[in-house]
Amino acid sequence: MKLKKIVELLEAEVFCPEKYLEKDITCAFGSDLISDILMCTKEPTLLLTGLTNPQVVRLADMIELQGIVFVRGKKPTPELVEMAKESDLPMISTAFTLFKSSGILYNEGLRSCRI
Repeated sequence: MKLKKIVELLEAEVFCPEKYLEKDITCAFGSDLISDILMCTKEPTLLLTGLTNPQVVRLADMIELQGIVFVRGKKPTPELVEMAKESDLPMISTAFTLFKSSGILYNEGLRSCRI
């Protein structure tokens, strides 16, 4: 599924260059715990989270996340946006909850990552 479709489905705000919207997203995982994200993402994954700290971008680099969706109306700081741009990491934000966002993407055919 293209990231631009995810943006549309989640009525999301985009915090990355336009070129990233053509990126193919193969699977997703939702969590607000870094330990769970580390343990549960065994392939390139779109992360849905409420975490908006620099550690989430560092984590994304470490485990090759395909992008980050901030849920519950959370938005990245300008510092976080700059870090993400340096790492070629797309980021978007939605007002939807983690549960609703996950359900919408699942119903549209985006699969869960392998655990």
